[in-house]
Amino acid sequence: MSLLLPLQGKLENEIKLLTAEIERLKNFGCLGVSPSLEGLRDENAKLKYRLNFLKKSLQEERSKSTKSMININSCLQEIFGAAIQAAYPDLENPPLVVTPSQQPKFGDYQCNSAMGISQILLKTREQKVSPREIAEKIAKNIPANECIEKVEIAGPGFINVHLRKDFVSKQLSSLLISGVQPPAIGKRKKVVVDFSSPNIAKEMHVGHLRSTIIGESMCRLFEFAGYDVLRLNHLGDWGTQFGMLIAHLQDKFPDYLTVSPPIGDLQAFYKESKRRFDTEEEFKKRAYQCVVLLQSKNPDFIKAWNLICDVSRREFQKIYNCLDITIIERGESFYHEMMKDIVKEFEDKGFVQVDDGRKVVFVPGFPVPLTIMKSDGGYTYDTSDLAALKHRLCEEKADILIYVVDSGQSVHFQTVFAAGQMIGWYDPKVTRVAHAAFGVVLGEDKKKFKTRSGDTVRLIDLLEEGLKRAMDKLKDKERDKVLTPEELKAAQTSVAFGCIKYADLSHNRLNDYVFSFDKMLDDRGNTAAYLLYAFTRIRAIARLANIDEQMLRKAAREEVLILDHEKEWKLGKCILRFPEILQKILEDLLLHTLCDYLYELATTFTEFYDSCYCVEKDRQTGQIVKVNMWRLLLCEATATVMAKGFDILGIKPVQRM
Repeated sequence: MSLLLPLQGKLENEIKLLTAEIERLKNFGCLGVSPSLEGLRDENAKLKYRLNFLKKSLQEERSKSTKSMININSCLQEIFGAAIQAAYPDLENPPLVVTPSQQPKFGDYQCNSAMGISQILLKTREQKVSPREIAEKIAKNIPANECIEKVEIAGPGFINVHLRKDFVSKQLSSLLISGVQPPAIGKRKKVVVDFSSPNIAKEMHVGHLRSTIIGESMCRLFEFAGYDVLRLNHLGDWGTQFGMLIAHLQDKFPDYLTVSPPIGDLQAFYKESKRRFDTEEEFKKRAYQCVVLLQSKNPDFIKAWNLICDVSRREFQKIYNCLDITIIERGESFYHEMMKDIVKEFEDKGFVQVDDGRKVVFVPGFPVPLTIMKSDGGYTYDTSDLAALKHRLCEEKADILIYVVDSGQSVHFQTVFAAGQMIGWYDPKVTRVAHAAFGVVLGEDKKKFKTRSGDTVRLIDLLEEGLKRAMDKLKDKERDKVLTPEELKAAQTSVAFGCIKYADLSHNRLNDYVFSFDKMLDDRGNTAAYLLYAFTRIRAIARLANIDEQMLRKAAREEVLILDHEKEWKLGKCILRFPEILQKILEDLLLHTLCDYLYELATTFTEFYDSCYCVEKDRQTGQIVKVNMWRLLLCEATATVMAKGFDILGIKPVQRM
């Protein structure tokens, strides 16, 4: 549905009229009968812009799904973009600033472009025009639309926008009937997300938590928005460490080829092999020979390698099952055969220099070169990352490529990406390649999160501790007395893993954050515990009023959502901001914005619920005397948006808690 002119016929009709008017003005110019040639050009420019604007609107109207949720901010930007161009047709790239208003007295949204335009006119044309005068000119040129009730000029030149109540009501009804639908995105693009990426033979630790949680949530968001998403786990499953692991396997389980070795603790197995590698010269030599035989694809050594990898995979999968992670394994070994060609391609294009036997590539703007071949002829992380980059761009045909890796790797990835551009694999104006960096997890002492003995915290231990603490919290609230054992177990899992995920995602990923079970399990403030409890309470309102899903669906089609109370109005607008929140995250990949929005939505709902009776009861008997259905629909719309927000964050709410 288009906001500018709702019917395709109207758009088509106005396009015809404008085309005729432009033709008429052209003829006037040819005949030389215009009293003001400058005025004619100005009028012609305005009409041409308006024509292009309408054609674009018609195109969007035809391509949009009628079920798509409308991004009100984007639509207001279109409307004000048209108004600014009509008011100042000769101005190139004028600033377009539309934001939600912070206070109701300033309307619902604000357009704050006038101040920027005033500065541009002063600098480029030496014209001193007050922002207020500019704002008035913009306001006069606002095209016909469905969403704006009125605009007001405030202060030095702010344009306060008041939305139409019937428009907001209609959008809420559409949401209730069609569900939370993603905004239309046009051409379906392919997104490749590289995340989690633990190392074989080493346990996943707290350092892997952030990449795994953030990457999963990003994938869910892009999938919801309609993109074709490939989730890749770039496992550390190749390299010299496998030589010592295989040599140790041969010694400890000599019949490994016929009897599957019972490696229970792979971490201990790794430490044993590393100790031998560091202290036994004969073992070290044999380990190097094992690497050569593995890389030459000797079947016995490939089997040993697979056995070791399988033990790790099973351990990783336990974590992924707990956190509900879906990911495709494509480790370094996948790219091994491509590395020779990568080195040759850089050599053929003259980018390789030899430094002390190593083959290196200097990338302009980066002081440290990439080492693509060691002096012994072996490959490096640089080579495998270049091979992975090329495969994802040229074979997978990714339009968007996101690496969810810690901030410590920033320079490395920027260098690899720049090398990819330098050799011609992609154009950053066409393909988006981004490093979604993140900070470290800190303990409550503000130092890197460690166990009391100083070891790295194992991720499986952390998750088990979360489950224990969540159950303790539920029992403290005596939930075990009102929930069935199955409901209690579901609530425990929802709270434990939901709180761990939310604690991570609610912080700006670029910053470090302090891991605290006490804070994340607190049901006050911006935590998953608070939001999950709020969600179950909202879902219970209709149930306690004996209103089932079918009755709500029927009401959504028949009832008009009345938004006369200021808290109804505030909640309705907050619900409809969901698409613009998602659009912002698709652009900057900062998921804490969604957490902040869900917390704002929950607190706005509480304000509404405290002020507006959804269900009215007799004070003496407690019997229901009146159900305000439009308010129950607002409850339902809130819960629907919260549920989708939880789904994107990878949090599973429960109906009873």
